[in-house]
Amino acid sequence: MTKTVHSETGSIYSIILKHPRDAFKNQEQINKQWKKLNYLSCPDLNKAIDDYDRFIDIIKTETDRILYLPFDNNTGLDSIYVRDTMISTENGIILCNMGKEERKTEPSAAERFLSESSIPILGSITGDGIIEGGDFIWLDDKTAAIGLGYRTNEAGIDQFKQLTSAIVDNIVEVHLPHWNGQQDVFHLMSIISPIDSNLAVVYSRLMPVIFRNILLERGIKLVEVPDEEFESMGCNILALAPRKCLMIDGNPITKQRLESKGVEVLTYDGSEISLKGAGGPTCLTRPIIRTV
Repeated sequence: MTKTVHSETGSIYSIILKHPRDAFKNQEQINKQWKKLNYLSCPDLNKAIDDYDRFIDIIKTETDRILYLPFDNNTGLDSIYVRDTMISTENGIILCNMGKEERKTEPSAAERFLSESSIPILGSITGDGIIEGGDFIWLDDKTAAIGLGYRTNEAGIDQFKQLTSAIVDNIVEVHLPHWNGQQDVFHLMSIISPIDSNLAVVYSRLMPVIFRNILLERGIKLVEVPDEEFESMGCNILALAPRKCLMIDGNPITKQRLESKGVEVLTYDGSEISLKGAGGPTCLTRPIIRTV
C-alpha cells in the first residue's frame, strides 16, 4: 500500500473539515447571510451541529487524521464547503481563487491555517484566474479533469497547468453547461463522483459527450443518477475508500444502483449542512492524502 495525493478514491488517510460551529458561527449570522449566499432556505444551527457530528462519525470509520479549519471573522457560511478553497497535489496545496465573490476571503484564511499546520503550499491561483475545487478531479495520478464554467475559467486553468507542469501530464478541460445560470452552484462534481478507479456516479444528461466518452475509453463504468435524484444531490458522493462511499440520505435509486455494483454506501442527514447550501459530502471535505 502506498500513500498518494493524486486520487479521488483511495482510502482516506487524512482530511480537512470545517465544523458548522466555526463556519456558521451563530444563528444570527446565518439569518443575515443565507439569502445573500443563495441558500435554498435558512439553516438551523443546532440541527446542523448535530448532523455534522454524525457526519464526522462516519468519516472516522475510515480515518481519525482530521484537521479542522478554525473560526475566521472574514469568512461566511460557505466556508463549511472546504473542498472549493484548495486542491491537493503531491507537491503541496494549491489555493484556489473563488468564482463566487462572497467566498473570495476563504483561500487566505485557509493559507494561514495551512502555514500554521506546516502543510506545504505549492502556490495560489491569482488575478483574473479563478478555480474552485469542486471543478477538479483526479482521473489518475498524472491526469486531472477540470470543469470550465462560471466558477473556473481558462486563466485559472492556465495558472494551474503552470503550477503543476512537473507532476501532471494531462488536463482534460470539461465545458460545463449554463444550467441554472451564473448564481447557481454548478461544478464538475455536480455531474460526476468517482467511486473507484474504474467506477463513477454520473448524471449524463448534463455531461459533455466528449468527456463521457473519455471516461468510457478509460474503462470507467458509469452509474447513472436518475432525474428525480439530481436536485437532491444524488450525484455528489464522497469515496471514503474504493467502493465505500458516503452520500446524502434520500437518494434510494442511486444508492441501490451503487450497492448492486458491490459498493458499501453510508448515508447522512444533509438537510441543514448540504441541501440548503447545495454542498454535498465532497464539498464538505478536502481529503489530503489517500492510501492506494
